[in-house]
Amino acid sequence: MLSVNTNPGAMTALRSLNATNNDLQVAQNRINTGMKVASALDDGAVFAIAQNMRGNVAGYRAVAQSLDRATSTIEVAVAAGEAISDLLIEMKEKALAAADASLDTASRAALNEDFKALRDQISTVVNNAEFNGYNMVNNTTAGITALASADGTKKITVADENLKLSAAIVTVKSTSTISTTAKASTMVATIESSLKNVNAALGRFAAGVKKYDIHSEFVQKLSDSMQSGIGNLVDADMAVESAKLQALQVKQQLGVQALAIANSAPGITLSLFR
Repeated sequence: MLSVNTNPGAMTALRSLNATNNDLQVAQNRINTGMKVASALDDGAVFAIAQNMRGNVAGYRAVAQSLDRATSTIEVAVAAGEAISDLLIEMKEKALAAADASLDTASRAALNEDFKALRDQISTVVNNAEFNGYNMVNNTTAGITALASADGTKKITVADENLKLSAAIVTVKSTSTISTTAKASTMVATIESSLKNVNAALGRFAAGVKKYDIHSEFVQKLSDSMQSGIGNLVDADMAVESAKLQALQVKQQLGVQALAIANSAPGITLSLFR
């Protein structure tokens, strides 16, 4: 039937052209954003899964930062412990020299002054071994705790070590001297015991740092895997989208031509009235 009011062919061609334009718009958006699922409108289920995974990745970033802070705090404590260990070695040398009964009074007094200066330096080191508000060697904290899981429910704690004078590890008292042969002889044994204790504490700190390092590496690998998974869900295959874009552009041009042909059909009715 020839009609100037209704043109089914044009309507079909228009629907096809509109569908092609919509597909073309989708392909262009994917190429522009590099993503096949850029919003919930693209694919609600996949977008929700990707968002949950992004939340976990953000959580692991916080975990990594917490582990880094804890590691740095312990590294400061290790530096302090190493300094104290070196000081004890020097103090042992002074005490051993002062234990020599043949030493004259002036020399013993000089050694004693050096010993007291080294002794007091231990307190200075202990009081200044602070990072991010934590001092792991002056007995003011129970240790440091770092996040271990993205939801914050799992944590890793490393205990502190009290390296202050007159404590269980450094048994040298804050008033200790080597002013006499007897005191110097006794002090040698005290320093040797303290030195062993400090080195053992350093070993425990080192184990704590190792624990944080291992977990930090695991968290990084886990975060990388999740980011790769997110990419698999939402990233567009640019080679596929490029080929699809070219095909749709050709299809669009053909659709425009088909619509033009369909729109010219009612003109045939004019020939009936010539």
